[in-house]
Amino acid sequence: MSTFLSGVAVLLSTLALGCSGYVAYEVFTLRQTLNATSTASNTIPTQVPSPTATTSPQATVSPSPASATTSAISPGQFVQPAFGKKAEVELLSAKRIKDPETGNRDVVNLQMRIRRLATDGVVGSDIISVASTTARNPDTSVTYKGVALNRSTGSVSLFQVRPQASADAYIWLRVPDGINNLDIFVPDTAAFKNVPISF
Repeated sequence: MSTFLSGVAVLLSTLALGCSGYVAYEVFTLRQTLNATSTASNTIPTQVPSPTATTSPQATVSPSPASATTSAISPGQFVQPAFGKKAEVELLSAKRIKDPETGNRDVVNLQMRIRRLATDGVVGSDIISVASTTARNPDTSVTYKGVALNRSTGSVSLFQVRPQASADAYIWLRVPDGINNLDIFVPDTAAFKNVPISF
């Protein structure tokens, strides 16, 4: 009987040790990812944050072409409707950063706020795929895509956001250095024209 109990104890100890090692490895990997992300930008969330209630004007602002390329985006400057009038997307910033892997400044960190406006009529398929956001050079019409899937918040489901609440999201776009303005295309959202890139 004692041999059986000893065997069970050894088995449980081995399982506990294996689980501890796996958890330690996952924590180490997560730390490495967070460190790399925070080095590139101070404000990049690693996942879609829990929706928080915010209020802001719901009027759509038609941006004028921006000539100053070092200025930041003003609050409310770039707001467009999404899924008709169910939601709106506001660009918070478009900042050129250094790619932590290559050291090149060919990445634009685009941050946005997705606000649900509709109180009803929102269905589960009303999802904004932030990872599919693209940009276009307004002068040459060359299109630029995201750096990688893990360099964006992925998707935001309007169904999971309370009415008048919002969720912040981001994506890294691969944009060659020297380009100072972009047309931004967020899926199921009206286009943003001549968005200035800050440095």
